[in-house]
Order: sequence, then C-alpha cells, then structure tokens
Amino acid sequence: MPFPWAGIFRLCRLDKPVGILLLLWPTLWALLDAAQGLVWSWPAVALMLGVVLMRSAGCVINDYADRHWDGAVARTKTRPLVTGEVTPKQALGVFVGLCLVAFALVLTLNQLTIQLSFVAVALATIYPFTKRITHLPQVVLGAAFSWAIPMVYAAINGAIPAHAWWLFAANLAWTVAYDTQYAMVDRADDLKVGIKSTAILFGRFDVLAIVMLQLLCLACLVGFAVSAALMQVTFAGALLLALGLFIWQWQLVRERQPAACFLAFRSNNWVGMVISGGLALALVG
Repeated sequence: MPFPWAGIFRLCRLDKPVGILLLLWPTLWALLDAAQGLVWSWPAVALMLGVVLMRSAGCVINDYADRHWDGAVARTKTRPLVTGEVTPKQALGVFVGLCLVAFALVLTLNQLTIQLSFVAVALATIYPFTKRITHLPQVVLGAAFSWAIPMVYAAINGAIPAHAWWLFAANLAWTVAYDTQYAMVDRADDLKVGIKSTAILFGRFDVLAIVMLQLLCLACLVGFAVSAALMQVTFAGALLLALGLFIWQWQLVRERQPAACFLAFRSNNWVGMVISGGLALALVG
C-alpha cells in the first residue's frame, strides 16, 4: 500500500495556509521588535520554520484526538483519519517526526530557547484533549499560538523583556476571539458529540465576548507599543485599521450564521498583516 502523501498533506493542513499565517503573524511581530527589523538572521528563520512545523504537528495531533468525533461534524467528516486515508499509527508517526525536526531547529539556538520549546510542545500536545474536560480549550490554543513570542525574544536577545508579555497577552486575547468565531461554525455539532468550546460557554453572549476580547487585544497592543517606545502614527493607524476589521467581523458574526462566522475567522489574517505592517513602519520611522 503506497504511503498516503496526499492525505498527510491535508492532515497537516498544508492545503489551508490561513492557520499557518495566523501563527506566523505574531511571531513576526516579536521578530520585528526583537531584531529591530532584521528578520532574516538564522535564529529568525529557524523560529519561523519551527512555527510552521509545530502548527502542522498541532493539526495532526488534533485530528488524532478527534478521530472518533470528527465523523459526526459536518465540517470535519472528510478528514483523512475519519475516512481511513491515513491510519492513526501513521498520524502519530508524522506528529513525532514533525516535532523532532522542529526540535532539531531549536537545538541550533540558545539554551533559554531550548528550555522554552518544551512548553511549546506540551501546549500543542495537550490542546486537543482539553476539549473533553473544559469549555476553555481556546485559551490553551491561545497560549500555544502565543508561546513563539517569548521564544523569539529568547532566541534573538537571550532574555525576555517585560513588554514581550504585552504582546503575548494581545495575541492570547486575539486567538481566543478568532477561535471562538471558528467554534461558532461547529457549535450545533459540538453540542451533539460533547465537544466543549468557548462558543458553547459564552452562549448568547458569544458576540459580546468576541468584542471584549478583540478590544482587549488592541489595548494590550497599545501597552506593548508604549512600553517598547513604538507608539508612532503608523502603528496607531494600523491599530485603527485593525479596529475597523474587527467592527466588520462583529457585523458578520451578529447573526451567528456558520458561513459568516467562518469568513470572520479567516479575515483575521488581514488583521495580522495590518498590525505587522504598522509595526514595521514604526521601526523604520
């Protein structure tokens, strides 16, 4: 039987790059600040490659954990582990392989970054299983998606400055907000199969929660910019553009239609791009 390369490709979500970009944007924010715009050094390249690998690893272990439930959810019923295109054993092998390659990259960096990488692997591994025990798996995902930020500062500067945690908090709030939008797409099916999420926890206050989380994200970005002496007209303008995108998302999710909620989720790629551009211009200025 030939190795299911096409199934592995989809299992790693390489056919859906939005998730990779949502993880790369905050990594780029930290890189722009820590390296003062010089983002093509080896530590920077190693970290960005590691982010892509660990995002894929996270998708694989997520599908492995959900393989008995995904068949009952309309959006996930054709995933490779559900259809049998990829076996559970193959999925675990891919997960371990991706983690080992990512760890090999981290081994080229300093000791503090290596130590932080163990937390990154732990967060990526436990996230899928938290959906069985808590309605806050999006918080765990947010921590996993944000952990590249302290790793960037550790790799580039050998230490984590206080203002890095403003960036961490901003990305955590942003991730919980957009993954709640994502969870709203599957809420009806998740209730049937017993998967927990913030979309279920927030209930009829889901849109309000998203609004508050996104405003918190922007407030933390202001705190970061002030602490890092980067609050310039260009960055302030980027935050205003991001607010405009958030307001558009609020209109999209207001009626809680799955297609509109999914569009709102995908549009967060533009939020990340706008903030990255504003930060880059602030550094130039």
